[in-house]
Amino acid sequence: MLLNIMLLFCKLDHQCICKCVNRMKKSKWIIDSAHSSVQFRITYLVIASIRGSFNTFNGFAEWGEHFKEASIQFNIDANSINTNVEERDKHLKSADFFDTAQYPTISFKSTSFKKIKGEKFRLEGHLTMHGHTKLVELQVEYNGKIIDPQGQEKISFEVTGKVSRWEFDMKYNSVLEANSLLIDEDIDISIQLLLNKEQ
Repeated sequence: MLLNIMLLFCKLDHQCICKCVNRMKKSKWIIDSAHSSVQFRITYLVIASIRGSFNTFNGFAEWGEHFKEASIQFNIDANSINTNVEERDKHLKSADFFDTAQYPTISFKSTSFKKIKGEKFRLEGHLTMHGHTKLVELQVEYNGKIIDPQGQEKISFEVTGKVSRWEFDMKYNSVLEANSLLIDEDIDISIQLLLNKEQ
């Protein structure tokens, strides 16, 4: 009788340990760059705006159950900037802006990922751009999870936020009438992410 009770406790302990391990185990998700996008917008001449994108990027995310201890790493090829105007893209790659010859990569590494409400989260991390690293805060909205026809598990997020280019020493500008600026300080960021669960 005593032996049976001891065996039962051992079995229960084993089940509890397995459940705890499963909860702690992180899953890894790879960014599907073919079905994701990195876009930006900046105000120009006070009344207009310029939109563009970065076409080459990669990264991955890891998290436990319910996005606990979530982390993300992201790399962008600065030379892949595209505003649909070749001369402007050349200027953006020059030393006036991104200086891609010296700083070819823009990178982000998260430091925290916290739930705000419902499907909305706050993402903080270190953004490295133009030779400078700054702590930035971004907003994240969870769009859902699905399994595609090939059986691949996928998950989607939208990431938005503002970044001051001046903080990254990209201060090229001209002063217009009434002391307004040719190009605004803040860059609006909009990132659509689709990630594949690592097999």
